[in-house]
Amino acid sequence: MKTLYSQLPAIDSLLRDPAMQPLLLQSGTAFTTRQLRAMQQEARTHIQQHQTLPGWHLNWPEEAQRRAQQQQQSALRPVFNLTGTVLHTNLGRAQLSARAIEAVTACLRQPVTLEYALDDASRGHRDRAVSALLCELTGAEAACIVNNNAAAVLLMLAALAPGREVIVSRGELVEIGGAFRIPDVMRQAGCQLVEVGTTNRTHLKDYRAGISDNSGLLMKVHTSNYQIQGFTHAVAEAELVALAAQHQLPVITDLGSGSLIDMTAFHLPAEPMPQQLIAAGVDLVSFSGDKLLGGPQAGIIVGKQALIDRLQQHPLKRALRVDKMTLAALEATLQLYRQPETLREALPTLRLLTRSPHEILQQAERLMPALEHAYGADFSLNIAACSSQIGSGSLPVERLPSFAITFSPRESHGSSLDALAQRWRALSQPVIGRIQEGRLWLDLRCLEDEAALIRTLTT
Repeated sequence: MKTLYSQLPAIDSLLRDPAMQPLLLQSGTAFTTRQLRAMQQEARTHIQQHQTLPGWHLNWPEEAQRRAQQQQQSALRPVFNLTGTVLHTNLGRAQLSARAIEAVTACLRQPVTLEYALDDASRGHRDRAVSALLCELTGAEAACIVNNNAAAVLLMLAALAPGREVIVSRGELVEIGGAFRIPDVMRQAGCQLVEVGTTNRTHLKDYRAGISDNSGLLMKVHTSNYQIQGFTHAVAEAELVALAAQHQLPVITDLGSGSLIDMTAFHLPAEPMPQQLIAAGVDLVSFSGDKLLGGPQAGIIVGKQALIDRLQQHPLKRALRVDKMTLAALEATLQLYRQPETLREALPTLRLLTRSPHEILQQAERLMPALEHAYGADFSLNIAACSSQIGSGSLPVERLPSFAITFSPRESHGSSLDALAQRWRALSQPVIGRIQEGRLWLDLRCLEDEAALIRTLTT
């Protein structure tokens, strides 16, 4: 044992080793020293437990370099999203447009007028530029921006109905990812939930019966991540607005995904739009920035000026406000909506959602020869029709026709799909597919850089 311990090199001698110089230049003396000390302790533990030196002891510089690269690698790594889910929550949802990326970069390189009014050199409001665009696009009187739609719902409830009753249909008491539940948010905001109607059918008379002297507002929640079908009934926003007006109550709507365009114009399923609800008289409408809108994570609230003013003045607004990068990306994204004729190509989310099955099939045919050459010995590769989904709770039952390249193990080789998927996740740019029906599927709907995928999977 003592002989093994004596074979461990001293830190000083390792730092003088010429082979260690690249790591010293790249990472500095302090980092390299900490790395070597950790390796030295690991080696001592290995000797104590196994009575042998670790396998890497003959090449400390190379092992130190490998570990340094691993530690310094970003936790937010670019991946190939071949899951078939366009707005994949775990993979970052919407990809930003080139214009939005440029806007974020520009605001990081120099001071910007985040809260500075150039006309009179006074302190301005950070939501101002984005608010003007949102009002133009939705017809609302004013707008408020927070860090996500959950925050938007919390702020609306806390600012407008603290200690009061909020009336919601039982069929709209949604739960989204991460256990965000409408009843829980109600409690956090200091509101009392009043459920009306039934799971599948709620009528105007149910809302009317639920109104009391302690009612604070009426709330609609778009069931964006599930659908109730069959014997159903829901109250239209315009009817609810008319009822609320009789009792001097505001109506708010949590729209969830939110789309500023008519999706059917792009041969996609219909989704309610904020401008439709504003036109119907809804007082406040909230929706997400990083779902169907195709921008950064944000919670967007549009509606009546007087109510937006109350939101802006509430203490929670400061805690939930967004930074300059989000505002820059959101403003640039909204600018794209001013040019609907070029929106499909300029906005990655819309571009990916509207790819034709024929285009995706042709892409699969181009990729097959290289992938078969690299993997054909161990796997049977095929092109298969499949269905993509929009994701992030948007249009949950709707599917988009697509094509995938599938990998099935050849029985004689005993290759494992799990092992293949794990190997792809360990690549410099991980490739994320899905295992289903005994095959590993690479849905190509979200693949735009074919050459990069081939390089990644075949080198």
